Amino acid sequence: MHASLAIVGGGPAGMMAAIRAAEALGGGGRIILFDKNERLGRKIYLTGKGRCNLTNLRPWEEFAPHIHPNQRFLRQAFRAFSNEALIRFFEQDLGVPTVTLQGRRVYPASLVAGDVARALERRVRELGVDIRYRTSVGSLSELDGFDAVIIATGGKSYPVTGSTGDGYRLAAEAGHTITPTFPSETALHPRNYDPELSGLEMKKVGLHLYVDRTLVESEQGDFNFTGDGLESGIAYHLSRRAVWALTNGQQVDIVLDLKPALTEEQLQGRPLRSMLPKALAAPFLRAHPGLAASNLPAAVKSWKFPIDDYKGYDRAVVTAGGVSLQEIVPKTMASRLRPGLFFCGEVLDLDGDTGGYNLQIAFSTGALAGNSAAAYLLSLPR
Repeated sequence: MHASLAIVGGGPAGMMAAIRAAEALGGGGRIILFDKNERLGRKIYLTGKGRCNLTNLRPWEEFAPHIHPNQRFLRQAFRAFSNEALIRFFEQDLGVPTVTLQGRRVYPASLVAGDVARALERRVRELGVDIRYRTSVGSLSELDGFDAVIIATGGKSYPVTGSTGDGYRLAAEAGHTITPTFPSETALHPRNYDPELSGLEMKKVGLHLYVDRTLVESEQGDFNFTGDGLESGIAYHLSRRAVWALTNGQQVDIVLDLKPALTEEQLQGRPLRSMLPKALAAPFLRAHPGLAASNLPAAVKSWKFPIDDYKGYDRAVVTAGGVSLQEIVPKTMASRLRPGLFFCGEVLDLDGDTGGYNLQIAFSTGALAGNSAAAYLLSLPR
């Protein structure tokens, strides 16, 4: 058979696409996988704080609200290769046992991200895929000799791993619209940030996001104060809308509720030491000069942090924006503009909250793109 497939990008989506395509084609001899790095899945090594949060075991109805900006686009890919199917794939096909921890987050049982990356790369090799390491694709015209192409280059997050937005250029070359991109799941930096807050872990608190003084989103849970501001956990969940608002010149405020389970009335008369950790007392008092017993409960429930900046792609977990979903067929991940062209993973205008959602997007769309590209090749005249 003369037909051939090029896959650009060897991250989780690209490797999954290569695996599924090779399996459907009876081997990877007709597939070339291009990656800029010396090994595949380099970004995987950084995920989940080095533990690799593979997916989240929530059913679709609970999983979907964590997908942005269009959860319906992912539905068919998810159903074709769900979170449960992903776990079976790792445990049965790759021999990587998994463990489910708090929040229904799934990790390799070893809690070592490298085990995931190496198992995927090993499977790609076993199937006979031709891997071209340290190879960049500068233009779609370089791939004119291939019958099908899958773009799986990722976004712009963690550029040290090779994610520098190459896929957007390739997609635009094919006529695709690129929805403006911006960092998501990233640290939000308050104006006049108190450095003494850095290193404090906040547990079971509430965060409220205000844009132009209007409440737009609320979360409860954990987050950290770091040297860069409000980071991880529920702060990351709010960061997508916060960064978008900041890039559009809007006023952004985060309001911290230290006692979300209690009302101001229930807090009346309580001493300060009973309402916040000792390490938080000094920064809290500096932020609320003239504090009195009468307004202490309100301050505890509504500590305001005006946000004036955020960390960029070098620290952002994921890139929001990307190839317009309106130009992609959700049943196949195929381009509506160019036959034989497919997309998967973070290069799409599709992202999720932290907690395993982004890797599931990569694996589900990668599996669908690989199967669809193989079906396309098999349909061509011989």
